[in-house]
Amino acid sequence: MNQKIISTIIIFSLITVIPTVYGQLEFGAEANQKSVEVFIDKSENVNVKHTVYSSNNPANVPVFFGIIEDSLKITNDEGVEIEFGRTGNDVEGITSLLIFASKENTIIEYSLTDVKTLDNNLWSLNLEYPKTFSIIINNEINSIFLNNNLIELGNKNGITINGGGSINLQHYANVPITIKEVEWEENKFNVEIISNSEIQKFNFNQEEKSITFQIDDENEFVTITMSEELLGGPYVVLLDNEKIQYNLVKNESTISLNLKPQSTGQVTIIGTTVIPEFSMFIPLIMGFMIILTVPLMKKFSLR
Repeated sequence: MNQKIISTIIIFSLITVIPTVYGQLEFGAEANQKSVEVFIDKSENVNVKHTVYSSNNPANVPVFFGIIEDSLKITNDEGVEIEFGRTGNDVEGITSLLIFASKENTIIEYSLTDVKTLDNNLWSLNLEYPKTFSIIINNEINSIFLNNNLIELGNKNGITINGGGSINLQHYANVPITIKEVEWEENKFNVEIISNSEIQKFNFNQEEKSITFQIDDENEFVTITMSEELLGGPYVVLLDNEKIQYNLVKNESTISLNLKPQSTGQVTIIGTTVIPEFSMFIPLIMGFMIILTVPLMKKFSLR
């Protein structure tokens, strides 16, 4: 009998130790998370906050890779620190946290290291998480590139990655803007180009419905924002006469074309509509107005 009791104690002790040392076993079901938020700004700082619903049972919370352990803090809704467990090892780092039963929501906060890097004025953030999570972005950042696609934030404060997954998010440390003014008749339009690449030989051709310019760097984002009245779509974008891909973002009366040329050369943006030559259309407009006005004058008179 004593031998059975001793054996039970030994087995229980091993089960208690193994998750801490090897990170192979987990207790409890997966936690029901209210939200998972990643906060980024214009520096290398990346902070994470999990809000977990109250539960009568222990629960496991998967975490992002690269936790700075000194930053890890777990509290309840009232800010009181609570005990927790962890799984993982020195190679993997912490892979999930075990939170105990609580009548209140649990708040998990920590910072990440080595997930955001700066290269040639462009911050790059790589994240992977198995569940839906949100990225909250500092309001000083107006646009981002998500997996190479341009997203204009406008009055939004971030994005949500539904279902989780791996993402690469990039944004400029300092936005490199070039503004070219286009004049046609009495109208002036600004064409805004954002790129780390130097923009040269810019030209707007009204007859060919096109904008051209030279870029001297490869694999750099180029974002062109202009009035849709100046050059309307659909668009074709060429690099030295070869068609290249782009993504289009519409914002009220303006459009933004984002591309990432793989080599240097001349970029040509061709639209299907362009601001008309008003001098050509004035006689037609006047004649059309006269045709409409004559019947109206016969039908109505002043008295």
